[in-house]
Amino acid sequence: MSTVAESALTHARATLDAWVRELMRWHFDPATGCPFWLDWAARATWDPRVEVQTYDDLDRFGGFEDEWLRGGPVRRWVPKGLASRPVYIFETGGSTGVPKSRINIEDFRIDYETFSDTLPDDAFPRGADWLMVGPSGPRRLRLAVEHLAQHRGGICFMVDLDPRWVIKLLKTGQVAQAEDYKRHVIDQALTLLKAHEGIRCLFTTPKLLEALCERVSLRKLGITGVFCGGTEMTPQFHRFAVEELLDGIYFAPTYGNTLMGLAAHKPPAPEDHYAIIYYPPAPRAMIEVVDPDEPSRVVDYGATGRVRLTTLTKEFFMPRFLERDEAERERPCERYPWDGVRNVRPFSRFATTVVEGVY
Repeated sequence: MSTVAESALTHARATLDAWVRELMRWHFDPATGCPFWLDWAARATWDPRVEVQTYDDLDRFGGFEDEWLRGGPVRRWVPKGLASRPVYIFETGGSTGVPKSRINIEDFRIDYETFSDTLPDDAFPRGADWLMVGPSGPRRLRLAVEHLAQHRGGICFMVDLDPRWVIKLLKTGQVAQAEDYKRHVIDQALTLLKAHEGIRCLFTTPKLLEALCERVSLRKLGITGVFCGGTEMTPQFHRFAVEELLDGIYFAPTYGNTLMGLAAHKPPAPEDHYAIIYYPPAPRAMIEVVDPDEPSRVVDYGATGRVRLTTLTKEFFMPRFLERDEAERERPCERYPWDGVRNVRPFSRFATTVVEGVY
């Protein structure tokens, strides 16, 4: 049973509903909305600015189709109200064909500055330098982690990993080459860690973290905080990382993607038994767990379902998008008085297996 004060839940919901109304006015105003949603509104028989008054009213849009984000013209997603600003384009993994593209202007900075507030200063010291070992290229991580480091007063060193190349190697049975590539990445990371004593904070993926720790003690090299994400993370890995890999280094698992932003993890508690619990950055994005056969129905707390994402920023409006993940629905907590998700993993009904390789 939730122990969150009713007043906190009510306030969070009122904040979300007010933000939804503001965004409807922005995205469906001909002066500020993007061509995609303005064209959609011209064909609709109802006006979201009038008829959407709460978060629940977003059900009227139905499900957001991921095909809408594959291919161009990408400028149809740029809001007219932000058209004079420099635009970045970030892509999803591309493991299922043409990658989905999302425009970005300031969202990645805002998301990571908000996330920064969840990091403890003793583990991620202000002014300390960072090392990012992971996918850069077309992904938002290439700029977002560097911005996070800069926002906290540090400088970010980078080692790139191309997951599309790893996936291609593994799909064609070139396992040895994939392992060589992983060693190449880890070698570069170790060179930087040994050469720059100011590096205290690390971002990497679970598999690269394990590979790093097989070669060296991160604690002895001065690392005090590890921010980890990018692929599925199990409770077993969480426990392995905390109890065996990191030797007391703070571990911050995350769930995020190009379309949503970054969800914060609930600080570990004994009763959670190393479950990985995430809360979305409300009101800028909401994650729900829904019945796979009836995606408009949110499942009960503790029940398993498919993850449904709604992104709500002035740069990007994406209602009711079904992720390729499943999870258990988690109750609100004191720090995050809205729904969370527990133990996110690939959606089990998909027949194909996503190849993650070293990514």
